[in-house]
Amino acid sequence: MAKRILIAEDEISLLDILRRRVEQLGYEVITAKDGEEALKKTLADKPDLILLDILMPKMNGFQVLEELKVKQNSPIPVVILTNLDQDDEIEKGKALGAVDYIVKTNVSLKDLMAIINNYIVSMQ
Repeated sequence: MAKRILIAEDEISLLDILRRRVEQLGYEVITAKDGEEALKKTLADKPDLILLDILMPKMNGFQVLEELKVKQNSPIPVVILTNLDQDDEIEKGKALGAVDYIVKTNVSLKDLMAIINNYIVSMQ
């Protein structure tokens, strides 16, 4: 059974690009267009990895991360993928339990795919 990755991203064009690339790597992809949907799908579908944007409607990524890691104590690794690049935001994401914090403008799609593969392989 293919590993499942949840991609939470409100920018539809980027969500579609990420979904297609991650599927090309052989993973099953679950998508969410806002934080509330991301939380519901995570709890229902139990993905193996989450790519989480911060700036999303209904619930932001920090709120989702806090609910999953602090309140639910979820073991699912969360990689933040956002445009927010301030040190305090990076520290907050990691303090809330993200395994990585990636700034969209600082990473190529190829490097992001390598990062995803690395986390999935390290979990096996």
